[in-house]
Amino acid sequence: MTARGTLHHVELWVTDLERARGSFGWLLEELGYAPGTSWRSGCSWRLGDVYLVIESGPDVVGDRHERLRPGLNHLAFHAGSAADVDALVAAAPAHGWTLMFGDRHPRAGGPDHYAAYLEDAAGFEVELVAG
Repeated sequence: MTARGTLHHVELWVTDLERARGSFGWLLEELGYAPGTSWRSGCSWRLGDVYLVIESGPDVVGDRHERLRPGLNHLAFHAGSAADVDALVAAAPAHGWTLMFGDRHPRAGGPDHYAAYLEDAAGFEVELVAG
């Protein structure tokens, strides 16, 4: 039985499904998620009991995610060691991600926090945390 209160799934609405499939798909699979179901307007990836859905369709409003508006700011993932985070950062640009806060990387979250903050072309931010 899954522990009460744990995250079940996250669903992100996007304007460009193929672009999101390329950026998020690469990242999620690098983090150990397996591709799940796929349909005309969306797809999913699963890791254990948690899954992430990316969906696009006629109900999506706007053309870009704005992390500074009310709602989702970013998703944070455990990303392995500092070397694992560094490897993801090095590979990320080829998959549509750019490094944020480059002048403070990898300590943008503080002196005791090793992480990378990446943003994709649609404005979604992820934080990759070294453990």
